[in-house]
Amino acid sequence: MGIAAPQIGIARSAAIVMPADDAPAVILLNPQITDHSDETDEQYEGCLSFFDVRGLIPRPLTITVEATTLTGETTTTVYERGLARLIHHEIDHLDGLLYTARMRTGVDPVPVEEYRQTGRAWAYE
Repeated sequence: MGIAAPQIGIARSAAIVMPADDAPAVILLNPQITDHSDETDEQYEGCLSFFDVRGLIPRPLTITVEATTLTGETTTTVYERGLARLIHHEIDHLDGLLYTARMRTGVDPVPVEEYRQTGRAWAYE
């Protein structure tokens, strides 16, 4: 799960992502995706902006992100799979994009009730 500052009315390039496991939160200040893998997959995503629907979104399996730390240093980090997807989603918010902008043509969001009945968590081969 994550949230970007603009989603809560704060005009800053900042986001936070909470990994699914016990890993520490990822704090992103002024993040930029500097590279990404050609290999992609498509998974359902949800968002506070569209709480009652889910969309099938293609994203790269690996992204490289340059960001500023809380102490002002610049770091470059490679994220993979689910964490890459979450971080990419939040950086999209900072760039003014909602996940619906990434949906393939002809693919519509599905009601959350329909999504829940798929039984599909993010799955990677």
